[in-house]
Order: sequence, then C-alpha cells, then structure tokens
Amino acid sequence: MDSTFVFEPLLSAGDAAKLLGGIHPKTLMRRARVGDIPGYQISRSWFFRASELDAWLRRVVLSTQANTTRVN
Repeated sequence: MDSTFVFEPLLSAGDAAKLLGGIHPKTLMRRARVGDIPGYQISRSWFFRASELDAWLRRVVLSTQANTTRVN
C-alpha cells in the first residue's frame, strides 16, 4: 500500500450541513441528489468529504464575486 495515501473520513449530512453554515441537512441531501453539491449516497444515507465541500464552496463564492463585480 502506498504510504502517501491518506483516508479522509466522511461527514454525515448533519455534520456537513453544520460545516456549510447551518443549512438544513435535508436541503444539503436534496442538492447532493441532483448533483449541485458533491456527496455520496451509501445505502439510504448521504456522506460528504470536507475537502470537496470546501472546493465547491470556494467555486461558488468566486463565481458569485465574479458576477457581482462592478466596473466604474
């Protein structure tokens, strides 16, 4: 096994929702189900990687900032 491999624990929907500022877990799961937010459904439960949520949030923020930048 490669010694550089680091396993990233998965977050539950509740923990991931708290990490994203306290959105409702069902909102998070619904958005993951349609592909808006990166997540993994295992059986009937949803799980999330903090690193993927961070990358997704950074893209959303940068996109929002680019769309609202005013030119004088």
